[in-house]
Amino acid sequence: MTSSMTIAVDLAKTVFEIAVADADWRIVERHRLSRSQFQTFFFNREPAPVVMEACGTAHFWGRWLTRLGFAVRLIPAQAARPYRRRNKNDAADAAALIEAARNAEIIDVPVKSSEQQAIQGLHRIRAQWMATRTARINNLRGLLREQGINIPVGAATAVAVAPTLIDDESVPETLRTALLEIVSEIRALEARMKAVEAELKRYAASSRDVQAIQQVPGIGLLTATALVAAVGSPDNFRDGRHLAAWMGLTPRHTGSGHRMHLGGISKRGDRYLRMLLIHGARSVLIRAQINAKAGRALNRLQQWAMDLKQRSNHNKATCALANKLARIAWAVWAHGRDFDGNHAVAIAA
Repeated sequence: MTSSMTIAVDLAKTVFEIAVADADWRIVERHRLSRSQFQTFFFNREPAPVVMEACGTAHFWGRWLTRLGFAVRLIPAQAARPYRRRNKNDAADAAALIEAARNAEIIDVPVKSSEQQAIQGLHRIRAQWMATRTARINNLRGLLREQGINIPVGAATAVAVAPTLIDDESVPETLRTALLEIVSEIRALEARMKAVEAELKRYAASSRDVQAIQQVPGIGLLTATALVAAVGSPDNFRDGRHLAAWMGLTPRHTGSGHRMHLGGISKRGDRYLRMLLIHGARSVLIRAQINAKAGRALNRLQQWAMDLKQRSNHNKATCALANKLARIAWAVWAHGRDFDGNHAVAIAA
């Protein structure tokens, strides 16, 4: 039988703050526990609703508590923050979670599986290596430019021609060894990123969800695996519009009374996932432009993107197309259908 108590947990690395509220939401117990004490605490309690902030280690503890029979809710950090009163401390944060749990309008964060977190970890590692690679290439460009040598545009080209340029007599001997080390580091980073991509390909080969989403134009291996890892299931969103809003691809609304203003995209949610979708939308739009110039027929999605570009501009059309791609991906994923660029035309017929 589930307890009428609600347990709020403020997570940390070594010290856990716990607040227990009764059926009237009054805090009747407070505990400050170490990691071992924290586990013992739940081993000795009957199952009850547990509220935690969706932060570091929350998904791990969510899975652990679920196996013990507790009903776990993960509250988004930005939703719990307004309920904290006065000074910020662990006890105040736990009390804020109790208050946030009473708000039925707050949408919980689904507890991620270990596999989802593993795929997200691969993406984060690759993104960090990508940022380091870009920094090393920029460093290489700057140092060579100081010696009067310009590297051609393009990361792949820069790495390919760098050793030859470093051997130029205008580069001091004392600098050459260090520059060659930078080139070696860049190539090592590229090899590591390829290894991560190979691991993602193996995951995609065994995931029907990833394969289904990859049918959508502009969504490749990275975007599809990142989307499945972040979302888990399309059932976590009411429809594709809510998924696009969760990724920050819908306009910001401001106004009062009868005056409403739609601004730029909200840029809320997962920034990495939004970046991947926008890059994919840009490639779809460019492909549509190439097809139009070549006199090739455009499907309905491409024609919609081209018409929007004519009415606004390239960047606005790209963001709007990214929004549409997110909604299409949800529909393909949720309904188990193959992508059709003329889907709406087929329905109208």
